[in-house]
Amino acid sequence: MHDIPPLLPKSVTSGIKIDRVLIVRLGAMGDVLHALPPASALRQAFPSVQIGWVIEERWAELLCSRDTPRCGPRLAQRPLVDRVHWVNTRAWRNALFSDATWSAVVSAIKELRAERYDVAIDFQGAVRSALLARFSGAPQIFGFAQPRENAASMFYTRQVHSRNAHVVDQNLSLLRAVTRTPPDRISAELPRDPFVESSILKKLKSLAIGSYAILNPGAGWGAKQWPAERYGQTARLLAERAGLTSLVNCGPGEEALASEVEETAGGAAQAISTSISELIALTRHATLFIGGDTGPMHMAAILGVPVVAIFGPTNPARNGPYGTRSIVLRNAASITSHARHPRPDAAMLEIGAPEVVDAAVKLLGATRA
Repeated sequence: MHDIPPLLPKSVTSGIKIDRVLIVRLGAMGDVLHALPPASALRQAFPSVQIGWVIEERWAELLCSRDTPRCGPRLAQRPLVDRVHWVNTRAWRNALFSDATWSAVVSAIKELRAERYDVAIDFQGAVRSALLARFSGAPQIFGFAQPRENAASMFYTRQVHSRNAHVVDQNLSLLRAVTRTPPDRISAELPRDPFVESSILKKLKSLAIGSYAILNPGAGWGAKQWPAERYGQTARLLAERAGLTSLVNCGPGEEALASEVEETAGGAAQAISTSISELIALTRHATLFIGGDTGPMHMAAILGVPVVAIFGPTNPARNGPYGTRSIVLRNAASITSHARHPRPDAAMLEIGAPEVVDAAVKLLGATRA
């Protein structure tokens, strides 16, 4: 039998010691990015605090560049946190009763408990994230009073209500319950790997690409996905009206989408496949980003890249680009829903490529003014 540390009893103390704080936000890309501003606000409020973060291994490059130590003094490749704790809950769920899984679970818990965190903050609101926060041994565990999974609230010692619309503002309200002070400014920083940055710039130079837009035709599910051929039309119009080359971001399993964009772009677009670190570097140097409610769109917003966001069933008041110049296009007939329908939202299909490019030209004009 594997020795799993027991759950801590619920308790509420009058004062909170804040020397070591654990953030729990496992994934996915956009959700991790939405937790970066409150993490930065925590660093702002307590400059000497030691911050750890539990994250799925597949998303860890959002916090720490590949081949960079997961702990130690902060540096450009790991600018925000002092310690990154990798987990792989998907693999654990797929082999729940194997000895290897339980060894990995116990090892992860021991690693968390060894850090002796004073406070854990669960930004995810799922049972698995709440359990990791509780198993960390932190005496104070903060989470939302109405989390994504109701059962998660059983594991919190402090439950926080938020009336904010945007998810970043919701996360900041959770953070404020810990710090008791609003942040002076809202910012976030992504890893900067000099080798990756240099490699991306060399690649762009070799392809004779100057100013460019990133087009992101993929989406988490079909209802959020604007048609690939319209991205191709957008690339043609961007080249004509703004003199921009379009690079088509191609995530795993999105090769066919990217090819369709290339085919309909008439030479104005080129597909590019990247790691997360490479996508950060590529986005950092982009002139413009066009895409739907996806992780790469939120990355562009974090990096301050102007964004034209194409929305369908998800609500931009909650999930729109945050902290950058942006124009959100959403048909008034779109109904907010998180049902994962495979076909594009019908009202979103009323948005055409000319409308998107008009918004892009307007945005670029405002940015350059």
